[in-house]
Amino acid sequence: MRVARQLRLFCLASVLPLLHATAAAEDTALARIVAEESAIERETDPKDGPGWPDVSKPAEGRRTAALKALQVQLAALPPAPAGTEDALTRRLLEWRLGMRIEAARFDEARIPFDNGDGFFNTANYAAETTVIRTAADATAWIARLQAWPRYLDQEIDNLRRGIATGFVQPQPTATAVLAILKLAAEQPAAESALLGPLRQLPSTIPADRQAALRAEALAAIEQAVKPAQHELASFFERDYLPHARPQLGASSLPDGRAWYAFQVRRSTTMEMKPDEVFALGEREVARIGVAMESAMRSTGFTGSLAQFIATLRTDQRFYAPDLQTYIEKASEIGKRTDGLLPLWFGRLPRLTWTFRLKPPELEASSSGYDLGDPEKGAPGTVVMSLHSYQSPLFALPAWVLHEGVPGHHLQIALAQERTDLPAFRRKDEPTAFVEGWALYAEQLGEVMGVYRDAYEHFGRLSFEMWRACRLEMDVGIHWKGWSKERAESCLRNNTALPEGAVVGETQRYIAWPAQALAYKIGELQFLAERDRAAQALGASFDIRAFHDAVLDAGPMPMSVLHEQISRWIDARTPHATSRASAK
Repeated sequence: MRVARQLRLFCLASVLPLLHATAAAEDTALARIVAEESAIERETDPKDGPGWPDVSKPAEGRRTAALKALQVQLAALPPAPAGTEDALTRRLLEWRLGMRIEAARFDEARIPFDNGDGFFNTANYAAETTVIRTAADATAWIARLQAWPRYLDQEIDNLRRGIATGFVQPQPTATAVLAILKLAAEQPAAESALLGPLRQLPSTIPADRQAALRAEALAAIEQAVKPAQHELASFFERDYLPHARPQLGASSLPDGRAWYAFQVRRSTTMEMKPDEVFALGEREVARIGVAMESAMRSTGFTGSLAQFIATLRTDQRFYAPDLQTYIEKASEIGKRTDGLLPLWFGRLPRLTWTFRLKPPELEASSSGYDLGDPEKGAPGTVVMSLHSYQSPLFALPAWVLHEGVPGHHLQIALAQERTDLPAFRRKDEPTAFVEGWALYAEQLGEVMGVYRDAYEHFGRLSFEMWRACRLEMDVGIHWKGWSKERAESCLRNNTALPEGAVVGETQRYIAWPAQALAYKIGELQFLAERDRAAQALGASFDIRAFHDAVLDAGPMPMSVLHEQISRWIDARTPHATSRASAK
């Protein structure tokens, strides 16, 4: 017995260094693949590099080939131990690579814009997160302005390829974007948001040098940016708009049905087919309609739901008299909600958040949340437009919860602060997680006590109905051939959204196939995971610990989240504790 035991110990001692060496090699291999994928990702990130992304067809082809090579290398690695960070990183990277490679098959670069946003705003978004601390920083930003025309030329080449192959946006979308491009081109150079990074320069830069840098930046806008913007607007009017498609739905594009089916899977991060999404939308519209009826009755209103909605849309007591009042009310809701967060979350982000107005050239883009940057000292921002105050005040709490806390800012800032994770796990994607969480946050506001009366409760339900209608409208437009008017009717008849929002939202779904599906699909999955955990853990269920478990590892596909919560539940059930003790 003693000899046998000694032999076993000798063998184990001999093998352990080999096992450790093998594990270390596997860790190194995974880290290398992650690093290479991140380097490829940075090539398309407008916030990185001295210039702008290379979005040419050859560059995209090289990136796709590199991603395919990484996919092969990742598949060849031995599996990582279950429940480890490496295992989760690998699982997420497999999904990410698969989606990016499949997307490349459709050459999506041919349509680099939606109804109010796209490649033409890339420099504006970069300006918002550019912080200048030295004269060298300022010079680098000026060089980027001078390089802007080359980037736009590449995007025009992509658009020309779309025209040649019939892969183009519909006419209403192209018309709306042309108006945006003309507005940007005609804006005086001195008013450009691209001058923003140089408006507040540090005192370490001498005053005369500051003036010279600002003059250089203005000259770059006048001599490089403005001519490029005028050329882009001319191209759109002369070449793109005449070739925009008359049909609204993505199904009318070459290989459009296959592309839309892929978009549905990518957006929802689940293996859902368009018809399944549509059927879910029908069920949700019916369910939420009953809840809205009940909320309406609790206000004392005795008419029909349609009459109640008409009243809400026209009664001025439900609207702010001006933008300043609207911002002040939003700020009060945000601060009040901040004070409730510790009751519902164990971990809170260090990064602060605020409200701000978007610049005029971004007015047509959606109001919402813009990422902060902890490293640069930029807060998270909830962005409003000059016309935001035309939205009803009873819907404001749900909107602040969605865009601020506990919605986008809390989730995204927490992920940004997980600097021990690979960069791709800290990004604001996948959409179903990020937007699903924000819609879940609206619903969470009910139990948090944020909504103060029946009207605000109704406003929250109206927002939820808005997201449920998307499931019908998006599939209806892109899969079933619905007209714009038929799609609009879901929002017009079932929500309290203003008429302008009804029209604008419908145009958004037309221009951005499947993106709007992510919200409701994600929210329902978060609710399902919470219900499953509460049922499994019973009295030991802790909502704060559950929320931390959901958010701690960063955003992920909903199918992977299900796996994560299953492990979290197993680790907290009595039989799991017993097994651990026995070991």
